[in-house]
This record gives sequence, C-alpha cells and structure tokens, in this order.
Amino acid sequence: MLSVQLVRRLFSMAGRVCLSRSSAGLGTAGPVEAAIRTKLEQALNPEVLELRNESGGHAVPQGSETHFRVAVVSSRFEGLSPLQRHRLVHAALSEELAGPVHALAIQARTPAQWKENPQLDTSPPCLGGSKKTRGTP
Repeated sequence: MLSVQLVRRLFSMAGRVCLSRSSAGLGTAGPVEAAIRTKLEQALNPEVLELRNESGGHAVPQGSETHFRVAVVSSRFEGLSPLQRHRLVHAALSEELAGPVHALAIQARTPAQWKENPQLDTSPPCLGGSKKTRGTP
C-alpha cells in the first residue's frame, strides 16, 4: 500500500505540465524555444508551463522562432499584479526578447487562477507586416 507522503509526492510531480507545440506541429523544439523553457523553469519554478511557437502564423520564414505564447503558473506570482508578473517573465527572458523573439504573449497566473481556467489562450490571425488595418485585402 502506498504511503500518504508517496501519494502526495506523485500528485505533485504529475501536476507539473510541460507542453511544447512547435509551429510546424511536429513537437520538436528549436534552440530559442528550448532556451525560453529552461529559463522560465529556472526563474519561476512553474507548476504549469505551456509554450507555443506561433511563428508559423506570421510573415516569417518557415522554421522561425520569433513569435511565442506562454502560460506560466507559479506560486511566485501570489500577491503580484499582472504587470509585476510580466516583469518577472521579461527579466528571465531578457536575452531572447532583445534578440530573436519579436513577440511574446504571456499568461502569468497563480495556481488558483489556473484551476479556474486551465487553458492557453489563442492569438488572433496575423495581419501581415504590410497590412495596416483589418479591412485591407
């Protein structure tokens, strides 16, 4: 029979969700995506980390790593405003945001907030670099 401590430990480990969805849908992470994942794990010790490379939906070359969406669920966000949470994420990814990453959509939630709505938002379609308004063909 499993001890209560062992069961709690197993549930704790199972609670850590790390998903990777590449823009090509192949499930392979490129070097920028891998760096983002590693840095966020080290800086925030997230309970949930979902990272999506959305570069394929933008006017960039195939295989690019320029547009990302991330959901980070961490107890480090307790008592912090959304702005303060985003600043923690930006601080962890300062090198990537200064270089290869053009856009980063962030969902930074506490574990309680994630339990209320446990899903990664979706981004609107890209308008393309030359389209200034939504009505442009």
